[in-house]
Amino acid sequence: MRTLVAGMTGDIVVNLAGGVYRLGAPLELTAQDSGRNGFKVIYQAAAGARPVFSGGRAVTGWQLVDAERDLYRASVPAGTWSRQLYVDGVRAVRARSVENPAGLTKNATGFAAADPAYASWANPMDVEIVSRNSWKHMRCPLASITPSGGGSQLNAVNQCWANTGIPNRPNYYFPYSGSGQRGIDSVAWLENALPLLDEPGEWYLDRAAAQVYYKPRAGEDLASASVELAVAERLVDLAGTPGHLEVVNDNDSRAAYSGSWAVKTNRPFGDVSDDVHYTTANGDSVTFTFTGTGVDVLGERFTDLGDIDLYVDNKFDRTVSAYGAAPRLAQQVIYSRTGLSKGSHTVRLVKKSGQFLAIDGFSVVSEVISPVHDIALRGITFGYATWLQPSGPEGYADNQAGVVWVGTPQRIGRTPGAVRVTCGQRIEISGSEFSRLGGTAVDFADGTQDSTVVGNRITDISGAGVSVGEFDDHWLSDPNRQTARNTVSDNHISRIGREFEDAAAVSVGYTRDVRVEHNEITGTPYTGISLGWGWGWDSPYNTKNERRGTNYARGNRVVGNYVHDVMNVLSDGGHLYTLGGQGDGSVRSVAAGNVFSKGGSKEPNSKALYHDEGSSWWDSYDNVVSQTGELWTHEWINSIHDITIHDNFTDDPRQINNGTKVTITNTTLVTNGAWPQRAKDIVAVAGIRAPHRKTVLPEEHLVNDGELGPLLSPASITYTGTWNVSRNRHFGDLNCDVRHTSTDGDSATITGTGTGIQILGERNSDQGRLTVTLDGAPVGTVDTHSPTRIAQAVIYQVSGLTHGQHTLKLTKSGGAVATLDGFRLDRSIDEDDPAIVFEGNWFTHGNRGYGDFGNDVRATTANGDSVTVSFTGTRIDVRTETNSDQGPVDVYVNGRYRTTVNTYAPTRSAQQSVFTTDLPAGHHTLRLVKESGQYLVVDRFTIR
Repeated sequence: MRTLVAGMTGDIVVNLAGGVYRLGAPLELTAQDSGRNGFKVIYQAAAGARPVFSGGRAVTGWQLVDAERDLYRASVPAGTWSRQLYVDGVRAVRARSVENPAGLTKNATGFAAADPAYASWANPMDVEIVSRNSWKHMRCPLASITPSGGGSQLNAVNQCWANTGIPNRPNYYFPYSGSGQRGIDSVAWLENALPLLDEPGEWYLDRAAAQVYYKPRAGEDLASASVELAVAERLVDLAGTPGHLEVVNDNDSRAAYSGSWAVKTNRPFGDVSDDVHYTTANGDSVTFTFTGTGVDVLGERFTDLGDIDLYVDNKFDRTVSAYGAAPRLAQQVIYSRTGLSKGSHTVRLVKKSGQFLAIDGFSVVSEVISPVHDIALRGITFGYATWLQPSGPEGYADNQAGVVWVGTPQRIGRTPGAVRVTCGQRIEISGSEFSRLGGTAVDFADGTQDSTVVGNRITDISGAGVSVGEFDDHWLSDPNRQTARNTVSDNHISRIGREFEDAAAVSVGYTRDVRVEHNEITGTPYTGISLGWGWGWDSPYNTKNERRGTNYARGNRVVGNYVHDVMNVLSDGGHLYTLGGQGDGSVRSVAAGNVFSKGGSKEPNSKALYHDEGSSWWDSYDNVVSQTGELWTHEWINSIHDITIHDNFTDDPRQINNGTKVTITNTTLVTNGAWPQRAKDIVAVAGIRAPHRKTVLPEEHLVNDGELGPLLSPASITYTGTWNVSRNRHFGDLNCDVRHTSTDGDSATITGTGTGIQILGERNSDQGRLTVTLDGAPVGTVDTHSPTRIAQAVIYQVSGLTHGQHTLKLTKSGGAVATLDGFRLDRSIDEDDPAIVFEGNWFTHGNRGYGDFGNDVRATTANGDSVTVSFTGTRIDVRTETNSDQGPVDVYVNGRYRTTVNTYAPTRSAQQSVFTTDLPAGHHTLRLVKESGQYLVVDRFTIR
């Protein structure tokens, strides 16, 4: 391949055939594999094909080993290590205890347990303590379990325990972390021990014995199910050089100080490790010897600093100045040199003038700056990768938003991507699916520039969906090594944070000119979009901490996104969360045209527009905020500064503004769902744009009682009469709130596109009848009376309607109160949706003119070819064509044979229902296998 790249006169296109490509090691692409002469190297799915890059290993040979507990076991190769198992594409749960187990008390090394049985557990070093604390989710493996005082002592691994228990030392760690350190104070659950395997869908890997245990869910048959153990940590590695840049302190052994230097420790200004080497004598020097191609020297800038003569390899380079106006700035690059030949070099700094010369640290550019560039990945499915660091001594010591503490002494690390780009330029990742992954899906790291993540489906991810930029390179002054001008747009990102609940769907560190635009984000345990880092590090109004420096972030844009159903587990986050400064105001960052709705299904804990500590120079306008749970905007401290928040629309008046020069003006407060046309116009164009927009989405989506969403989720609700909102009820309502009225004749009208709908309300002793009309025709009445309160009760449902727009109206006609909590539309998935997996030789027929859904179908002529759809919900309906050239089809639900249906008919009929089943709420799979006949045709699946 590399020999072909050198003389490119056009794009080189690698067409990937359909099928599963099992990767024992990642596909590694470097600068040598990159495009040339303005052309790209493109890896893409061949026409009609579905190539799958898999890090999984099939697990077969299951045997029932404990009939009473319904436990099955299978062998795996010695040395197998994984954190994720999938059965028929559905993520299994690592064996865990109940939440908040009783009898555990924190002590110096872990937790004391009243129960002596813990000490009998085998393989204690594989057990994890899992903890939640505000915005943090932490995991520490155990070093041992020992008998103790009639109970047990659960001893955590020292390194993880220290990193999760960092004391409140914001001075030392600023700007890597803020002052709100939270550690492991309690146990949310214990995980990964065989005695904990007691619920269907749980599994356990006995690494010592090389055996996997699993307790099947209802309907699963391990004799026929597809079981995958995720074993590879990365799938694609696009690696430019030099890679990650590390800063070493001024006391590094490679630095030799000549003259009357002294060391000042415990400085309050934010220096690396809170210390510097300094001298007052002109002519004093420091020589730093390094192996690489360049170096950055960090010092301070202030009025008492002056000129410095620089020598490289004993040759004079230039004179630089460390002088700067007040206040004193720490961690400043006072000299930078790159482009040296790779080898051993010296840089010498000689004090020339000023009162002081202060040296804070050094960063070596180890390799030639050579980006990987002009490569595209298109239409590929990436799945079944793991991430093993949390199982080792580092554990998962969360700092915030998937940024973790690692090492001794502590430094910050990040959750890596299954597809990782380091030092990249003009990399494109588009039209692909990322699912069933154990870390982050896509990771743009280490100064990646001008690259795009566009039009992808990202779902069922242990960590973040997309991560852009670093969280420790704030000091960089070289624009060639800064993260800049990347785009994350038109992606559907859902069900991230499956294992690391603090992850954000889109996580952005220090960047310039990033564009996060027109994504749909849903179903997150924590924040939707997190942008920025550094707290009040560059804020002139930071009264919490006098430590002060700069970063290179500015000109970023968060525009046109649809973010809903977030903040479902943790707290102190939001739909859009920003942190740290955005430059000097010469170029503002923008948050505009976004739709933020429904936050906090368990607790009302989402702040929709959350400019947190140090956020600055944002222009936030034309956002539509609907039923976020806690506050529509939150600027809580004076280090937040120079932000304009104007011309936004919200149905929630709650806000906090304690920032400096933060103005909130011209906010339109909406009541009873009476959104003005301007808000509706914003909603109509938010979210995923054509051609990336799918007609429908595969995820179950509960719409809250007043939620406003874009056309991608085509539904709206309006109220007539005297309806009111009750918030923070804690009765189990959707989004912790309900809409209610006590006046007969008041009505709620729901308009949506689909084939059916469920209406959720509350049943209680003070409630009565609702009169129902569907598409203008009377349906009858429903009675919502109940002797006791029932939250999120289904009070009306209908299915099997012709696909299209329908209107349902409910009118109060009795009882003291009528309550509406939300609704769920039946969703139809076209056969080209990424949630559908085809195995065999399928082909697409479009523009047939027979009335197909989406005017196309997928078909095969080979017996044994199959199609599998994974979905979350309670019902699935298979709609397809019946005709004289079609025949029997075997149907499997959750891996178990259910029935054989016949798709034969004397004449052609489109969109016929050939199979329907009701299921318990949860994640399921349905598989169709062609048995006979000339064709098997697939058109759409309808899900509730």
